[in-house]
Amino acid sequence: MLREMKSNRREETTEELRVGTEHERVIFRSDSACGYRAIIAIHSTAMGPAVGGTRFWHYPSQDLALVDALRLSRAMSFKNALADLPLGGGKSVIIGNTSSINRAEIFHAHGRFVESLGGKFITAEDVGTTPSDMEYVWEETRYVAGLPGKSGDPSPITALGVFRALQAAANHRWGSPDLSSRTVVVQGCGKTGYALARELHNVGAKLVVSDVNSNQVNRVIEEFEARAVVPEKIFQTPADIFAPCALGGILNDETIPQLQIEVVVGSANNQLLEARHGDLLHEKGILFVPDYVSNAGGVINGCQELLGWSAELCLFKVNAIYDKIISILDLAKANSLPPYRVADQLARKVLSTAKSVDQRPTESPEA
Repeated sequence: MLREMKSNRREETTEELRVGTEHERVIFRSDSACGYRAIIAIHSTAMGPAVGGTRFWHYPSQDLALVDALRLSRAMSFKNALADLPLGGGKSVIIGNTSSINRAEIFHAHGRFVESLGGKFITAEDVGTTPSDMEYVWEETRYVAGLPGKSGDPSPITALGVFRALQAAANHRWGSPDLSSRTVVVQGCGKTGYALARELHNVGAKLVVSDVNSNQVNRVIEEFEARAVVPEKIFQTPADIFAPCALGGILNDETIPQLQIEVVVGSANNQLLEARHGDLLHEKGILFVPDYVSNAGGVINGCQELLGWSAELCLFKVNAIYDKIISILDLAKANSLPPYRVADQLARKVLSTAKSVDQRPTESPEA
């Protein structure tokens, strides 16, 4: 811990954490009056102010929450860099049980935390949070996006980007972007998983789905003619494509040997538990598309609020995910490298040549 500061407001305490990583800042904040505990990790502001959603999760410990914030914030930097956005990467995580809190108090406290960083970090919804929660945040700070009536729920546009990534991967692996004859296993039937299932159903793909929430599974089964498998069997299900659309870390030493698929493309963040698991997939001949490239549609959609872009420009940029992935996969094949290594290298190159946010113009780019 570098320093500890007490604010004049209520019982809020802020600590700046020493994490020994490439991150610019990592801050922990709590408000004992309402049970608020959160971390904001700013990975990079080289491209612009750090942007990242707020994840609300029942983490078993603060250390695990910290690891999640660090990994997610770096992925946001890489995501924005490869999507050619003038934005940096950050993430905020709130530690707690979402079923036993006063959401208004929690998200007002969170808004004050975001405001305290003076615009170096801009947040939006993520796992466990909603556009309505962001309205509470907005009452404390203007550094928030994804508000109702504006860019709103990013799930449909995120799913569209993942769908375009699936087409790119199919074209690279099988010589055609056509998914009508493909079987796709979708893990997670929440907002983005549901929207992706709809895209796939509309082009005639065969769907196998799984989720811990039976209501969400049943909805996809009824609307999109999907077949369900229990969550513990999802990795053993034969298919052409595996689409992880739940939480991260699901590609690991235990699950990879079970996979009976050729391609992995999904919306979940940090699908690889460790970087070496990308190498393991490559050794098995499984094509893994880096998640921070395929799921960039959400942050691109947020550029309507963040940068004043039109919906048409955002849609154009989301569709460009197809070309970006084709270029990454072609480069990886030419150099006999796993695609995640190529994507990491390209993102780091963009960040290393970018100016600091303090040296960049403050006006929004023309759309």
